[in-house]
Order: sequence, then structure tokens, then C-alpha cells
Amino acid sequence: MALGRVVLVTGVSSDLGGRLACRLAEAPGVERVIGVDVAPCHRHLDGVDFVRADIRNPVIATVVAGQTVDTVVHMSVQAAQGRGGHGRTPTKEHNVIGTMQLLAACQKAPGLERLVVRSSAAGYGSSSRDPARFTEDMAARSVPRSGFGKDVLEVEGYVRGFSRRRPDVTVTTLRPAHLIGSRTESPLSDYFSLPVVPTPFGFDARLQLLHENDLLAAMELATLQGTHGTFNVAGDGIVMLSQALRRLGRPTIALPSLALAGLRSVLGPAGVSGPDRELATYLTFGCGLDTRQMREVLGFVPEHSTASALAEYARSSGPARVSMPRAPQSTSPTAEAGAVSG
Repeated sequence: MALGRVVLVTGVSSDLGGRLACRLAEAPGVERVIGVDVAPCHRHLDGVDFVRADIRNPVIATVVAGQTVDTVVHMSVQAAQGRGGHGRTPTKEHNVIGTMQLLAACQKAPGLERLVVRSSAAGYGSSSRDPARFTEDMAARSVPRSGFGKDVLEVEGYVRGFSRRRPDVTVTTLRPAHLIGSRTESPLSDYFSLPVVPTPFGFDARLQLLHENDLLAAMELATLQGTHGTFNVAGDGIVMLSQALRRLGRPTIALPSLALAGLRSVLGPAGVSGPDRELATYLTFGCGLDTRQMREVLGFVPEHSTASALAEYARSSGPARVSMPRAPQSTSPTAEAGAVSG
């Protein structure tokens, strides 16, 4: 008879997924943690049993059922990274098809008690018609029709369907704001790292951020506590885009919004990761989150505000990681499964 929870965590080859799995392995009440990822894990996962498997393939059902898992933590829903990350097509397949297969495996697992999903506030989109703060029951005013935001909407739709089919399972969905931190690699951190940062002419977006360590703490709390519901997760307060770039000490160049949105296609052949259209829209309009449910129902209070998370990132960030050419004056599933001890 199990002495504690048996937790399966997806996406453990990523920094955040691996760190969460190790935190859970040390948590009281957890007997065993199984880490799953299609990519080989190049770091030591202390106390975690690593299984190399592709969640896009039905083979994941044998992992969930065969290991008597009672808690699944889905950490691998994420945007494609600009530097060295996967392209949009494999990322979308992993996010959407992978989630479908994982939920199908969960559906067949009679002993499953909890499901925790890392979603994203990207599902709210960004537009000039947005409220000052989105609550969890609000829908996007401008629905994302492509990119990571569309993935998020599809993933959450499948999660809601699973919750209806398995009302006996406690389902927790976290919608974190844009992450920032010394170890986080994301489209936003890539953007902040440019030596000359393009900004949308005539706009100054309100940014609400989340420190990477606060995401890990929120995911751990949700996993151990088992609170049903959907929760925005973000630091208190906002910073304007112009303020953020001044605090980071980055020189800027203002471009028309359309030129900013098309910058990646212009600079991509030169090996420079500019903002994609989705990020350019966020940098134009921003997105604010209401976090009352996070505090009052989930019971989570972030250690960092938006401003302090940005300040810590500024202290830890080194020189810009790519070189950006001078801006122009005018612009027109394969399955692989095998147990590996971790």
C-alpha cells in the first residue's frame, strides 16, 4: 500500500519541469515522482525516476497505468523559444496532441485523483479592448487565432472536457503571466536580451510578470493541496514597457506596430530572434490579470511583485545574448519510451 502520492510530471527535461519534479520529490506526502519527457534529460533529477516517452503517443497510457500514478502534473505546455527552441509546428503538436493523449491516458487511469496543468495567460490575448485585469471567467476580447495563445485555448478546452468526464478527479489549471527570471528562456526574455530593443511606436504596454520561482511554488502548492479550479498567477502590480526597458538598461528603437510584428521574418535569416506577431501584440497592448482567486481560493501569495521580479532579472541578466543588425529605415509524433533511472 502506497505511503504517499505517486506523481507524474511531464516536461522534466526543461529547466522548470526538472526543478518542479525535484521539489516534489522532497515534499512531505510524496512517495515517488516519475519524470517524463521526449527529450533526453541532461541534468540529474535527484529523487526522480526518469522515463523517456513522447506524450503525443498512446504509449503514455502504459506509463500512467503501469506506475499506479494518482497525480499528474502537466508542465510541458509552452511557447516555442526563439533561440534554439522548437519551431511552431512541433511545438503545437506537443502542446495540443500531447495534451490530448495525456488526458486520454488519465481518463483510463482509475486511480487518478489529481490533475494539475500549467496553462498560460496567453489565452486571453492582447487587444485595445481588453479590461484592465482579466478574471478567470472572462474570455479574450480578441481571440488568439494562431500561435501559442491558440494552443492554450485548445489545451484548456480539452482539460475542461476531461473534468466533465472525470468529476472524481480534482483538476487545477494555472494561468501564469509572462515568466521572467535568471534561468527562464522565453520569447519575452529573448526580446529583453536584444542589444537594441524595438518598441511599438505610439504605444506603451502595461506588463504584469511572474518570477520563475513563484511559478514553481504555485505549481507545487496546487499539486500537494489539490484545489479544484482555474487560477491566474502573477505578481502584484504592473510596469510599463518603457519602464522595464529603462530598468534593464536597454537602448530602444521605435518601429510602427506592423513593422514590429514582421521583424522576426526580416531578421530570422540572419539568425536573430525578433518578436513574433503574438509577442508584438502583447508588447503593444499588454495584459493584466486579476489574482484574487489565486490568493483567496488557491491560497498562494507570490514572493515577488512584477517590479521586484524585473529587478532581480535585471541584476542577474548578463550582456545581450544576440547581436541585432541596424533596423531598416522602412519595412514592408514519433514515440520513444524507455525507462531510465534518474
